[in-house]
Amino acid sequence: MTSLKDELAAIRRGAEGDGTKPGRIPPDALKVMHRVTADQRASGFRARMPAVGGPAPAFELPNQDGAAVSSAALLGRGPLVVSFFRGGW
Repeated sequence: MTSLKDELAAIRRGAEGDGTKPGRIPPDALKVMHRVTADQRASGFRARMPAVGGPAPAFELPNQDGAAVSSAALLGRGPLVVSFFRGGW
């Protein structure tokens, strides 16, 4: 069975290329992605992140209808799972 680490590495090679063949991401876009990743790492955001399993900060966000929903209200109803999706919809 392939490990998750190996599967992710294969996906990355397909997207970025492996040195012998180009990947699916154009080189100019890849440069931007790598620069943004380096900038994020240099910002020190990891030191400010909550620890795995630790409490997240309270927040309020709009739901699918645009109404504000708070994490406190959701937690009052039971456990809360938060997923982050990267994209520019």
